[in-house]
This record gives sequence, C-alpha cells and structure tokens, in this order.
Amino acid sequence: MKPTVRFAPSPTGRLHIGNIRTAVLNYLLARKAGGTLILRLDDTDRERSTEEFAEGIRTDLRWLGFEWGREERQSARLARYSEVAEQLKGAGRLYACYESEEELDRKRKRQLGRGMPPIYDRAGLKLTDAERAKLEAEGRRPHWRFRLNNTSAESGLTPLPTIVSWNDLIRGDQTVDIGSLSDPVLIREDGTPLYTFTSVVDDVDFGITHIVRGEDHVTNSGVQISIFEALDAVPPALAHHSLLIGADGHALSKRLGTLSIETFRKDGLEPMAILSHAALVGTSDAIEPHGNIDELAELFDFGKISTAPGRFDLEELKTLNAKLLHKRPYEDVADRLAALGITGGAPFWEAVRGNVTVLSDARTWWTVVAGEIDPVIENPDVTAKAAELLPSEPWDSSTWGKLTAEVGKATGLKGRALFHPLRLALTGQDAGPELKALLPLIGRARAEARLRGQRG
Repeated sequence: MKPTVRFAPSPTGRLHIGNIRTAVLNYLLARKAGGTLILRLDDTDRERSTEEFAEGIRTDLRWLGFEWGREERQSARLARYSEVAEQLKGAGRLYACYESEEELDRKRKRQLGRGMPPIYDRAGLKLTDAERAKLEAEGRRPHWRFRLNNTSAESGLTPLPTIVSWNDLIRGDQTVDIGSLSDPVLIREDGTPLYTFTSVVDDVDFGITHIVRGEDHVTNSGVQISIFEALDAVPPALAHHSLLIGADGHALSKRLGTLSIETFRKDGLEPMAILSHAALVGTSDAIEPHGNIDELAELFDFGKISTAPGRFDLEELKTLNAKLLHKRPYEDVADRLAALGITGGAPFWEAVRGNVTVLSDARTWWTVVAGEIDPVIENPDVTAKAAELLPSEPWDSSTWGKLTAEVGKATGLKGRALFHPLRLALTGQDAGPELKALLPLIGRARAEARLRGQRG
C-alpha cells in the first residue's frame, strides 16, 4: 500500500524550522514510496486562524518545493465532526460535563491535597436528566468528554486494560497508561471541536496510513488510539520524532519567530539548503547539501532518525547554504543572477561562486568586476609598478600569473607582500575569488585606474 500522509499546520502564524522538519519527514516518506501528501489546515481556532496565514503556509511550502495531492480545511468539515460526535454520544463514549474552569481547578487542588492524582472524577457521567436540565436552565452549556477505556473495579463495571501500546516507527515499543489520564475534552462549551478529536476523524476519512509528528504528541497518541478504536477504525502507523533544540542545547520555542521560513527566504537562504538540513538533522546521515528532493527521499529511513533531540544551528544552515551554492552550475542560477542585475554569464559565476554564502553576495563581486570601487592602496610602489606592466588585452586566466611574475621581478617582492597590495587595489577587498579569474572580468581600463589609486 502506498502511504498517505498529512502535514497539518494551523494557520495562526508562519511556518518555522520545527514545522518544516515534520513536513519534510512526511513528504519524504510519501515521495520515496510514490504516496500522497495531504495538506490539512487545522483552522478551527476561529479567532486566530486567518486566510493570510493560510496563504503564507502555501507560499512557504511551494517555495520549498513541496507538492501535495489535495488540501483540506477543518473549518469546512464541522458538520462531519458533529455527525461523528453524535455517534460517540449514542455509544456512551462522549458525555456532557458542566463544570467551569474554576470548579475544575478547585477539584484538582482538593485531589492533590488528599494525595490523589488530579484526574477528572467523571461527575458528568453521574448526572441525571433532571440535573442536566437544571444546569442548562441556569445558562450553563456542556463541554463533552471522551470516556477512556479505564473503568475501575470500584465502578461496578468490568475492569478494562488501561495500557495503550504501539510499535513506534522511530521510538520502538511505546505504552501510555490512560488510567492516569483525565477523560479528554473533545468539544468545547461553544461547540468547537478540539484537535484530539478532529484529527482522528480526518485521519479515518482521508485514509491516512502513517502519522509522523513530534514526540510531544506521544501521550496524545494513547488517547487518539482509543478514539480510533471507539470508531471501529485501525489507527495509522505512528512515528514520533524528537524535537529540535538550539546550538546552545536549549529549546527553540522562544526563537521560532526568527526561524521562520519567510525570514529564511528574505535572508536569501536556498530552499534545498533548508530542506537538506531539516531532513538530515537528528539522523545518522551527514548533514550535507543535496540538489533536489528526490535525493533526500532516497536517503529517508525511519531507522536513521535518532530519539535524541536534533540540534539546529543557524550558522550550520548558512554554511550548508554556501556549500550548496558552491556546487551550483550557472544554468541553475542564471535567471536569479539576471534578476539581481548581474550579466556576467558563466565566467563570472564560476569565478565568484566559491565566495558567496547567499546568492545576493554575488552583487558585491559584480560591482568589483563591472562597477566602480574605491581602491585600497597599501603599497604605492607595488601598485604603480603593476599599472606600468599591465599587458595589452585580450586577457585570460594566465594574465594574472604573468603580471605578478613581472611585478615580482621588478620589485623583488613575493608571497603576501606582493599579492595582498594588488588584491586590495584591484578589488577593495582583503580576500575573495582568485584573481586569475577576476582580472579578465575587471578589464584593463578599470585595473589600471585602480592600481593608480583612482576610483574605477
């Protein structure tokens, strides 16, 4: 069976590196096996979800190179959630509760004071029809809880096992003791269904075969498996990856706004650098730049994903970006260079690509070869002699070697004492691309002016 997976962001903000790691793992699983990725927008939070954020999510994913088979929006499926909720109510698995947050908080404090776990006491199950009617007459509206299969012997009912277990594709054998959990609220007082419920209904209806998500959902998975079973559905295979931490070993949560895909794009990072990092961080594979998604898909294997936190380092991502650009052929960047106003063609790109971290860095070197700069004259005697000895054009990659040999012979200088003053005068930069490639692009007129200390 070809896998069907889903990436399910909430359109309440922009995507960040943590989101994208989950998205990438799902996408590579589907891509490797010829399966399907569904983009599911979890937009039931009416106050925070916006169409602007939804479009931002689509923009980020398209820019990164994602393709999805279809898009679903939870806000369009409210009638379906109501239908399934009625099914669970009829089966006695969804029951009405009327406590306020303050009342629930007092209950928890009393239980803790008695040395008891702060688990909901299922008072809602014990209400009579008359008691419910009285509460509603007072203006109370129920929230609805899902009755977990953790009936105790004291209830007078047949005890049920409280351990939910599964073989996690990343973490191995996992168990959750739902006997230690409160019956979860699936529907709020205002009728809004919660993620724990809607996600299961969607996964059943859409034929999701694998759920790949963060390890912060492990306990939630124990509850959701119970809901799948209550709906007579087989849960998908589960895989919970570790969460990312920063280079300093601390959580990324407070910094995610600065690690958004939108920010990366504005900073000039390459989509495949971001995808390569997101796919390989926290795995046994080396974090190296890959040219396309299919290369990453071939590497994908749940067995390579570590249960230890993945360490995200922005500087490592920038280094990865530079390595990717250093390998890019001119054809891959020609249109983008032209958009930057760079018309030097393949000779220019091959000369400078080893000295760019982001593509826009090429503009600095385009100014050096085709614009005006203020030369830095470190040793006037060396640069003046070089200006005198400049050969006639045409120039090629051998011109630099011939020129420096002549200047060295005339001045008696060699090594840094010879080369550094010439570089500063010709480029205005302390370091950069090899001058044997840059000098023919700079041309004789500019080179002579700069060697004489003139702007050119």
